Amino acid sequence: MGDGDTKVELARRGFEAVQRGELEPIARLFADDVRRHGGEPSAPGACRSREDALAVIRAAIERGAVGELVDAVDAGDQVVVVMRPAPSVGRGGTDPVANLTTFRDGKVVEMVHFPDPAEALAAARRPATGRPDRL
Repeated sequence: MGDGDTKVELARRGFEAVQRGELEPIARLFADDVRRHGGEPSAPGACRSREDALAVIRAAIERGAVGELVDAVDAGDQVVVVMRPAPSVGRGGTDPVANLTTFRDGKVVEMVHFPDPAEALAAARRPATGRPDRL
């Protein structure tokens, strides 16, 4: 992934690499201390490192649970990555979900999962001071 790529391009290429089962490109995109969670960084199951996040992604690849990329929306220093879960996940539907992905210095530093893409878009529009999950 090149230095001139936009955050949206980086997010798209990272997701596409995961769809192909390739972890190396996404590993290079993640900061060492990347956080991945559902709104509470200290919750059980939250990722607090590149290794944690890659383990979750690796498990999703192995389960066939990656799904498809629907859209990647530019939100300044963030990208809202909208995806449709794979039918094999068994969560009772394939309505889109989203990750609000924060970049710093060309690296992903945080991914916050939202069950509703509209919630992720709304969170991206909130001022930084109103978002406790923000670095």
